[in-house]
Amino acid sequence: MAALSIPPSASTGSPHSWPLSEPDNPNKNPRAQESPFLPVPLPDDVPQEQTTSLSPPGPVWDERDGDGVEGGQLQQGPFQNPDADGGNPIVQEQQQPPAPSSLAASPPAPPSLLHLSFNQDHGCFAGGTDQGFRIYNCDPFREIFRRDFDGGGIGVVEMLFRCNILALVGGGLRPNYPPNKVMIWDDHQSRCIGELSFRSDVRAVRLRRDRIIVVLDHKIFVYNFADLKLVHQIETVPNPKGLCAVSQQQGSLVLVCPGGQKGQVRVEHYGARRTKFIMAHDSRIACFALSQDGRFIATASSKGTLVRIFSTVDGSLLQEVRRGADRAEIYSLAFSANNQWLAVSSDKGTIHVFNLKIDQGSVASDKIPASPDPNAATPTVTSSLSFIKGVLPKYFNSEWSVAQFRLHEGSQYVVAFGHQKNTLVILGMDGSFYRCEFDPATGGEMVQLECHNFLKTEETF
Repeated sequence: MAALSIPPSASTGSPHSWPLSEPDNPNKNPRAQESPFLPVPLPDDVPQEQTTSLSPPGPVWDERDGDGVEGGQLQQGPFQNPDADGGNPIVQEQQQPPAPSSLAASPPAPPSLLHLSFNQDHGCFAGGTDQGFRIYNCDPFREIFRRDFDGGGIGVVEMLFRCNILALVGGGLRPNYPPNKVMIWDDHQSRCIGELSFRSDVRAVRLRRDRIIVVLDHKIFVYNFADLKLVHQIETVPNPKGLCAVSQQQGSLVLVCPGGQKGQVRVEHYGARRTKFIMAHDSRIACFALSQDGRFIATASSKGTLVRIFSTVDGSLLQEVRRGADRAEIYSLAFSANNQWLAVSSDKGTIHVFNLKIDQGSVASDKIPASPDPNAATPTVTSSLSFIKGVLPKYFNSEWSVAQFRLHEGSQYVVAFGHQKNTLVILGMDGSFYRCEFDPATGGEMVQLECHNFLKTEETF
């Protein structure tokens, strides 16, 4: 989702798929492969009122309010409105950073990982390193491709489902791009087709098919994807982790970010043109996640003991679960696709899965719906001392996790639910990849299905 940059959202649309690997060819250079991406035009599902045509000359914007967007340049590429009148946009030549390096004579040094994030449907993940970036498939696990740059590191990599467009931000000791710029990379053309410049470093980027969201320390900027036109900006409390989440459902844009004061969450409903503020915690917001349909938000504070689930519609508290009794830094939160489960990772090294009881029919109701799925009949795990509720502290009546998976304490992990039923995918900043399964009926310790070090995968493209 925050320090590791985790979009928890997913889309109902059909993502573009990469082609399967070709049979091994001993005469083929493993690094001299074509781009695995498919070029994607501006999607037809963008609401008409949000679509802006491109026409020559190429558009350039100069927004200098606040942090000041110095300008966005969109070159001729896949972002073309098929209904736009006129000819093709004028191609504006841009000074390019160093191109991906050619085949080296000796094996390169192991890269240092700077960034990890899942794509919008959690089927892939991207890693930014001090040498470039890499893209992986989750199930089955495999490295799809990598791009190594001579110029330096990539501190943010944000995918757009499985298409050829990515957002890149330089990072590390030798950034390949300035850390105050968002570079729109078209892997079909193997070059940047646009950029957005700011007066302070970019903390995170979130992508939709119709929007680009850029997160700075104190502001969030929302742009049209078609022409990089600024459509909204939001002021926040200091946000060094780049906390921000957006829904991915067609025609329903919900954006969640820190509010204007400590412990507050701001929810923007762009379709209804409505803003909702939720006082989620007394202390600073450390992490949050938005459900795939944009209806629920899970939040954790800097204490890291409790996780609260709210309705984004009316801001009501729906459920509260307990990770533990001692303080912890929460690294990621993730909803399952059906909003039945919530996964949590922290610096304690244990991945927790909680059973959610939020009413799927009406978020304002406190009734728990019965599920026709026998696997959904999971008993809520509460303290055995709950019979003395009201006498002892709230801790003894807390809802605890149903399933757990134990890893190294102190390491940073980001988690998402897998596409197979009752599975989790766990990524570590040490290069570890885990896929595990939990029993929804009995809970307890999860079963490890596979484990890899994705920084040491063989170059078998």
